[in-house]
Amino acid sequence: METLEFIIYPDGRVQEKVTGIVGASCAEVTAAIEAQLGQVLIQEPTSEFFTANNIQESGIANTQTAFT
Repeated sequence: METLEFIIYPDGRVQEKVTGIVGASCAEVTAAIEAQLGQVLIQEPTSEFFTANNIQESGIANTQTAFT
């Protein structure tokens, strides 16, 4: 199951967690949302990003953005 989770902090930072997407294509899934939220400060790939023999590519799971 593919899920996107967002945590919005009082200072305006948003932490985004993507699960259920294997490989690098989660960047495509989250690109439009991140463009609306603001500047990406940190990206941390999860183990799903590095899964061998990816059938579908996706997966930067933790992304922090700041509103611009």
